[in-house]
This record gives sequence, C-alpha cells and structure tokens, in this order.
Amino acid sequence: MNQSLDSSYDCANASTDLPQLMARLELLQASGGQEQSAKDEINHLNNQIRFIQNKCDIPKET
Repeated sequence: MNQSLDSSYDCANASTDLPQLMARLELLQASGGQEQSAKDEINHLNNQIRFIQNKCDIPKET
C-alpha cells in the first residue's frame, strides 16, 4: 500500500488497499488508541479510506 495517496492513485488497487486499510484501522480502534500518535494514525487511515472511496466511486459502508 502506498502511504501517500494523490490524484494519480490507480483504482485497480482499491480492492486490496481498502481491506488492508480497514483492517489496520479496526485493529487500532480495538486497541484503544488513546495516545496522540494512535489518534493521528486513526485519522490518517480514515482519510486514506475516504480518499479511495471518493476517487474510485466506492459506496461507503454503513
């Protein structure tokens, strides 16, 4: 997974990138994530997930 996403992101990678990002996010949230570094990573992961969903027109889970 490319750590830096930009407008040249290839949506063909979304089927592998999104599950990886969501799994990392879920793991961090389950561990409590109270330290600032954990909160920052949770925010970063949420932003990456939303970026891919928006760019690749993938419906958001409810």
